[in-house]
Amino acid sequence: MSDEERARRWTLALGADESDAAPSLSNSDRRMSDALSALYGDGEDTKKGRGGLGGSAPRVAKWLGDIREFFPSPVVQVIQKDAFDRKGLRQMLLEPEFLATVEADVNLVADLIALRSVMPEKTKETAREVIAKVVAELMKRLEARTADSIRGALDRSRRTNRPRHSDIDWPRTIARNLRHYQPEHRTVVPEQLVGFMRQQRRLIDLDEVILCVDQSGSMASSVVYASIFAAVMASLPVVATKLVCFDTEIVDLTEELADPVEVLFGVQLGGGTDIDRAIAYCEDRIERPGKAHLVLITDLYEGGDAESLVERLMRLVASGVNVIVLLALSDSGRPSYDPKLSARVASLGIPVFACTPDQFPELMATALRREDVHGWAADRDIKLVRADD
Repeated sequence: MSDEERARRWTLALGADESDAAPSLSNSDRRMSDALSALYGDGEDTKKGRGGLGGSAPRVAKWLGDIREFFPSPVVQVIQKDAFDRKGLRQMLLEPEFLATVEADVNLVADLIALRSVMPEKTKETAREVIAKVVAELMKRLEARTADSIRGALDRSRRTNRPRHSDIDWPRTIARNLRHYQPEHRTVVPEQLVGFMRQQRRLIDLDEVILCVDQSGSMASSVVYASIFAAVMASLPVVATKLVCFDTEIVDLTEELADPVEVLFGVQLGGGTDIDRAIAYCEDRIERPGKAHLVLITDLYEGGDAESLVERLMRLVASGVNVIVLLALSDSGRPSYDPKLSARVASLGIPVFACTPDQFPELMATALRREDVHGWAADRDIKLVRADD
């Protein structure tokens, strides 16, 4: 690295004042420095007329445009979050001009949901468009994988020579067609496919999945992802899916699952937490315990009756309900949670851990097959809460 490049990087890291000679900085470098100083400066820059994120939405929109030009999307999202925290930019979310330029992600969706009650109608329309865009991107990323993992339990004791593409047993198909190996193409041409037959399942025999989601502020991103997955699963005719969100109140969003954007607008982020009351609500709506799967998504900071909650979960497990507790359903997979209550719940034999969205489809497939979720998590180096923690 040349001395000039080293000087340039140090100047960008420390910030450049208008009076600085700093010949190593180009106009583009100065714009980058100004964009960062507006957020991370010590306040002196604002007095000199450089930076600062106050004022009108157009000024913030220009700042967002600059940081998107100079930094990749993951860095932009980090900078935006810092801007919300340091400069009070949540008030800017009430302006449609700002929303039209912001880099949308799951955390922004959570902010919009939390603020929608104080938004003017014009801003609500823009917010809905932003949320719809993020939901569409998440559906594209997660829908096919979730559907493939969950759609129809595969009956691996029965085979067919006319399988669907997703049901092909590739090792057996290749072994059966080795005589058709084509050396010039270095591949096997399969003349006969071998695959698994899907079980024909009657409506009355459907597995029932209840996603019971803590909508307190700390669980915001988990609520967004859970709503997306609930909408995907509700579109599959092979499982009966319900979505229940709660804080100290309970919102049953099952009837809204055809429209995931509407689901998110039905969420009430914030407030206290009464997990026991939510589980009681779900317990009353479980029709066949032996076919029911209850996925409780919460950090287990209980504001209600913890003793009653533990007893209720114990009763559900004893009745045959497949209970799983996710401390978070988020990209980071690193939850903050109540260790004492988590350990008590784990002592009931309930798997208690955090899960990323990319892991969730496989988790649900494992649960629907009634396989060992503890073993599934351990095989993937997912930290499980233990009873003796």
